Amino acid sequence: MKRQKGVVDENIFDVLTEEIVFTILDFLDPNPLDKKSFSLACKAFYGIESRHRKALKPLRSEHLITVLKRYPHLERLDLSLCPRITDNSLTIISVLCKSTLRSIDLSQSRFFSHVGLWNLATNCSGLVEIDLSNATELRDAGAAAIAQAKNLERLWLARCKLITDMGIGCIAVGCKKLRSISLKWCLGVGDLGVGLIAVKCKQIRHLDLSYLPITNKCLPCILQLQYLEDLILVGCFSIDDDSLVALKHGCKSLKKLDMSSCQNVSHVGLSSLTSDARSLQQLALAYGSPVTHALADSLQDLSMLQSIKLDGCAVTYAGLKGIGNWCALLREVSLSKCSGVTDEGLSSLVMKHRDLRKLDVTCCRKITQVSIAYITNSCPALTSLKMESCTLVPSEAFVLIGQRCLCLEELDLTDNEIDDEGLKSISRCFKLTSLKLGICLNITDEGLGHVGMRCSKLIELDLYRCVGITDSGILAIAHGCPGLEMINVAYCKDITDSSLISLSKCPRLNTFESRGCPSITSLGLAAIAVGCKQLAKLDIKKCHNINDAGMIPLAHFSQNLRQINLSYSSVTDVGLLSLASISCLQSMTILHLKGLTTSGLAAALLACGGLTKVKLQASFKSLLPQPLFEHLEARGCMFQWRDKVFQAELDPICWKLQLEDMQ
Repeated sequence: MKRQKGVVDENIFDVLTEEIVFTILDFLDPNPLDKKSFSLACKAFYGIESRHRKALKPLRSEHLITVLKRYPHLERLDLSLCPRITDNSLTIISVLCKSTLRSIDLSQSRFFSHVGLWNLATNCSGLVEIDLSNATELRDAGAAAIAQAKNLERLWLARCKLITDMGIGCIAVGCKKLRSISLKWCLGVGDLGVGLIAVKCKQIRHLDLSYLPITNKCLPCILQLQYLEDLILVGCFSIDDDSLVALKHGCKSLKKLDMSSCQNVSHVGLSSLTSDARSLQQLALAYGSPVTHALADSLQDLSMLQSIKLDGCAVTYAGLKGIGNWCALLREVSLSKCSGVTDEGLSSLVMKHRDLRKLDVTCCRKITQVSIAYITNSCPALTSLKMESCTLVPSEAFVLIGQRCLCLEELDLTDNEIDDEGLKSISRCFKLTSLKLGICLNITDEGLGHVGMRCSKLIELDLYRCVGITDSGILAIAHGCPGLEMINVAYCKDITDSSLISLSKCPRLNTFESRGCPSITSLGLAAIAVGCKQLAKLDIKKCHNINDAGMIPLAHFSQNLRQINLSYSSVTDVGLLSLASISCLQSMTILHLKGLTTSGLAAALLACGGLTKVKLQASFKSLLPQPLFEHLEARGCMFQWRDKVFQAELDPICWKLQLEDMQ
């Protein structure tokens, strides 16, 4: 058909407003490469993408000026991948993002001081969120600088161990709009600092005081916060029953309370703290006092309670039965590593909660098929079931899970007696996104084939030491679960390159663990590199047949790779140096590489400019020049030294018996 004269072809984007194009970009896949491809289509798209972007997570601090100039409307800046952020870096940010920046994450960054923070806080008046977790060198002067951010609402100071009550006092006076603050592991902060936060910052909703040396003195001020919803007191060992009993009133607005590892608090003190907390929905008492009938009775007024976590506690039948009787709205129960959990106690709890959604009975080694029958019959709406190392549960019990709990999305059966019949039944749970089958020695390709055919939504699959699995089972998973993002086939010794070629058809795969698979070669790894361009974590430890030929395609195609373990492989200087082209690479573990020389290692460490963590054999410490370490550490890289001798692999059954002896 001939084109009429005078008719000009129009690009559809030419007639759309910028706001409409922004809306289209909002619907793009989260994969950053998609927006990058859009921006490279033409100059107009390049400009639109620059103006559209509101959040940025740069890889290198040395490119800050360039990227900040390109994206003038940034609101959220995540620098957690940039270990070296200096005062100059923060000053540049404060100038280029002066009017728009609302959130900044410095939780993995070092080398800045109060000077840079002062510039940031004073120039970026719109800041409402700052994460300074792990700033272990930050002192009160830094806290005083933060206090200049008058509109701050959310602040994380976890592990800022040199900040004292004086610094927290400055923040309390300067940041009166605070709604959330984490002081976890701020060991220099006590009752005075916490009390000042409670008195001056009346809008506080979330307060994390974990592991602080606080006593009962600051508790009355905390409980008077009329908007407080989330209170975390993990490991506050100086708080005991006597101090809590002295409180006249609880906190009416409280919805979440975490008193894990508060071993001096029993049901007596808990009753006082929650006396007015009728709105409490989540309660964590992990690794605390025994769960007795008296503790259960202390919960009877918490009619809104939906989640209770008792991990690591000694529990009694009477305690579990009481919780079942009093907490009618429970949706989540966690009993991981609790001693004393029996069929009788667990059954009495679950049989009254048909609406239970999440249950964790990890390492409850006394439960049997009786418990599984009650769980599956009483809780058909379960979405998450974790039962690692429930070793007395027989293989036939797992069939009940697939027959009755069809809403499951997360299932952890690590170290259990499940067999192919159990897997066949569980494959009926078509909503499964996470399935963990590590150390399940009775499953084979037959059972895994059923999972591949029916569980198409699977995202995470753990087959660690599942020695009955071969290429056939992995093929079924790769074919039936195209959205797979994580798979662990470590020590599945019959896995070969065929499995990796199959998995290369899963484009969203970002985590691949195959340590101890001797039949995997560079050919299979090349297939993964070419087909799985979102690969971010790779563990090929003890894959002896992977050499430099596998590193070349990784270097070319796996530009999102951030973490790699090459220990005991056949990679040499050449292969290691080729990885320098991966700008995202941050963590390397390189132990017992026979083909690695001192000069080759030094060259690779210098060339990989984004490294933040390297694990090396201790023998290299004296061979590499000290100025090299000083240069790399100044760049933000930390070294971990290992002096572990080579260990031969145990037979899977012997390995499992050894594991049980340790437990």
